[in-house]
Amino acid sequence: MPYHVLVRFAIFALLIFTTMGVTTSFAQTDAPRQTIAVTYPLDESVEVKFRGTTLLPRLKGEAKVKRAGRRGTRVELAIDNLPRANELGGIYTTFVLWAISPDGRVDNLGEIKRGGSPFIASKLDVTTPLQTFALIITAEPHFLMKVPSRMVVLENVPPKRPGKSQVEIINVQYIGNSSDYFKDPRVPEIATSDYRDIPVSLLGARQAVNLAKFAGGPVDAPQEFQTAEDDLLAAEKALRFNQPAAEVDLLARKATSSGSRAEEMALARRVARLRREDIQRRDEALRSAEKTAESGQKEIEQLRTALDREQRARELAEKDGATANEQLREQRSEVARLRDELQIARSEGEAAKVALARIEGARSAEEERKNAEAREQQRRAGEAALRQALAKYGTLKETSKGFQLILPESIWNGPRAATLNSAAVARLEPLAALLASNPDYQILIEAYTDSKGDEVTLQQLTQERARQLSERLQSAGVEASRVQANGMGAANPLAANTTLSGRAKNRRTEITFTVVPASVSSTQ
Repeated sequence: MPYHVLVRFAIFALLIFTTMGVTTSFAQTDAPRQTIAVTYPLDESVEVKFRGTTLLPRLKGEAKVKRAGRRGTRVELAIDNLPRANELGGIYTTFVLWAISPDGRVDNLGEIKRGGSPFIASKLDVTTPLQTFALIITAEPHFLMKVPSRMVVLENVPPKRPGKSQVEIINVQYIGNSSDYFKDPRVPEIATSDYRDIPVSLLGARQAVNLAKFAGGPVDAPQEFQTAEDDLLAAEKALRFNQPAAEVDLLARKATSSGSRAEEMALARRVARLRREDIQRRDEALRSAEKTAESGQKEIEQLRTALDREQRARELAEKDGATANEQLREQRSEVARLRDELQIARSEGEAAKVALARIEGARSAEEERKNAEAREQQRRAGEAALRQALAKYGTLKETSKGFQLILPESIWNGPRAATLNSAAVARLEPLAALLASNPDYQILIEAYTDSKGDEVTLQQLTQERARQLSERLQSAGVEASRVQANGMGAANPLAANTTLSGRAKNRRTEITFTVVPASVSSTQ
């Protein structure tokens, strides 16, 4: 079986053990993501743009992609202003270009190298055997990662002039590397000074060895893990002794490869060990079950004897129960009959209550109607006397709302005064008492004046006059709810305001009496 197939099987088996409840220290979960896949035509160069994700939204790049038959598909990538990987997290050292097929297959196309400056243009020229794939760029702990991390910084977009290429949106499912290593606060981050003083390849080698250790390399792959540590130590010595950069890079990449292999072997062997432990537990459980089977057989015989006794006792109990059930059925039948009779009696009682309520309601309604008619007759009889009494205070006239009393202008101290003269005060006291003794009328006070003067001042004048009259009536015993006072200003003139007599006629106070409905009057 090929080595990469064995590793993928180990990861898949480890996921199965995790879902079965086996506790691990490096749990991984699927991280589904949707991106754009392109089917590239044969012998045609297609330009593909890249856009930054929400992690680095301003990052841009482009690639020339050309499929050349069996030789695979060539990808020439160029990225401007690629930042340091540690800006996305202290455990990341480099960036990797990935090709992802519609069926979820991932292909590590290679590391995107950059210098030590904050931003630099980066290029990569690689080949993939895939024909239809999406391209993404992720931040990774080292360049030999087998699955992409969740730190996706760039992804391809549909080509504007795809030519013969077929563009389709696919749901790319892959095992996003969400190892607990990425979330463990105890994992030391790479300092900014390390990026300045130490080659990126050596930083990646350190992370590869750390990942192998975190995956259980010292326990499940001790030889491979020791080899990785030795290779890392050799690269560290080469850096300390100022060996050429190419030599340090070569040793660091060898250590990265050893660390990646140690991590993979640890994962695979851990799965195998857990599988063996599970089989051993099941074998022990089977042997325990065999030992208890014999004692269980004896217990079964004892239970059968007890069951026979219980069976005979049950038969006797069933006979007694049948007799009791028959008696219970008869009692239930009698109870049902009594309930029916009780329900009939209740229904008849409710019907009698409803009939009585209707009779009472009709009688109350008739009494109310007679009382209303009597009140109306009394009101009509008293209205003539009220009109006759009101005629002494001003002019009476009929309106659509009711009859109206018009008070002369002479009750005020002057044409623009809002205070009553002493004579008017004396005359209004018996008028207020008269209105208080006739509660069947709603009282509307409307004060008017001529148009000579400022409109706002005239409105305030008439409003104050109406209020003065309202308070006089209320102080004499007229309920406030019966009185409404409105200042009308110069509205509704009775004559032209161009002459003295016309203006004098327009300065008036109208009190309208409206009959209160019988129901409201009775409530009051």
